[in-house]
Amino acid sequence: MNTSATDKISLQPSGLKARQQRIEVFIKFALAVIAASGVLITTGVVVALVRPTVDFFQLVGFKDFFLSTDWFPLYEPPDYGVWPLVIGTFTVMLIAIIIAVPGGLAVAFFLSEYASPKVKRILKPVLEILAGVPTVVFGFFALNFIAPNVARKIWVFSDVGFYSALAAGITVGLMILPMMTTMAEDAMASVPRALVDGAYALGATKREACTGVILQAGLSGIIAAGVIAMSRAIGETTIVLLAAGSTANFSFDPGVPMQTMSSFIGFAGLGDQPTGSTGYMTIFAVGAMLFVITFGLNVFSRRIVTRFREVYE
Repeated sequence: MNTSATDKISLQPSGLKARQQRIEVFIKFALAVIAASGVLITTGVVVALVRPTVDFFQLVGFKDFFLSTDWFPLYEPPDYGVWPLVIGTFTVMLIAIIIAVPGGLAVAFFLSEYASPKVKRILKPVLEILAGVPTVVFGFFALNFIAPNVARKIWVFSDVGFYSALAAGITVGLMILPMMTTMAEDAMASVPRALVDGAYALGATKREACTGVILQAGLSGIIAAGVIAMSRAIGETTIVLLAAGSTANFSFDPGVPMQTMSSFIGFAGLGDQPTGSTGYMTIFAVGAMLFVITFGLNVFSRRIVTRFREVYE
């Protein structure tokens, strides 16, 4: 009888163990709330966009929105063809990706295999600081330096004015390059060192180890970094608003002023449009289209990461 009571007492957790269990329960609850908040916020964004978007298409119609190439929703008579905004968005994004992805991969390879520990300790914090520079600073940098000194000299096919999609794309590329570098370098760091050392043992050079081993083994993370950088470029507002102008030109020439979907939302959302007007509802229609595009990119990224993911023990 006494032995049984002793066994029951010994099975009960000590005071320290019980306190640790309560902390673990609290942490699990807090993490669940944080995870659920992301879903709730996304649901709230969708709900906020749906009703004004439906009202907009009841007044304008899909034909005028998707089959026209004139975008003047705030003028009289208005035109609601969204294609100038789509072309401007993807032009700026394409230029930014051309700069950020190769540049970010090159810097990530340098940090991963070529840089000494001392250089890496200095360079990586500098890149992270650069990633924290406000976008409005990049916007004025584009106006005062990129547009007159870079865009006008590298684009010889047409005259580049004070505002251009080229200047905006270059600046957005420079802005997202640190983020691309950090995420790609983290993906490369997750590659087991034994694979890299095995390549060196077989006589591979650093270039061959980077392109033949590290790039292949960390491809899923690198692709995910590229897609996230692409989504960041699509959603950039301040730099494009300052550097590309507010003229929605239906043109494939990056040397002309353009307007993107995000910059239009920023421009039209200043409060000049009466609530409930058609011009006001265009903000939600364009926002819904931008949401669908970025959501599609994230789904595509998920599929690509799943397809190329490598799991190491």
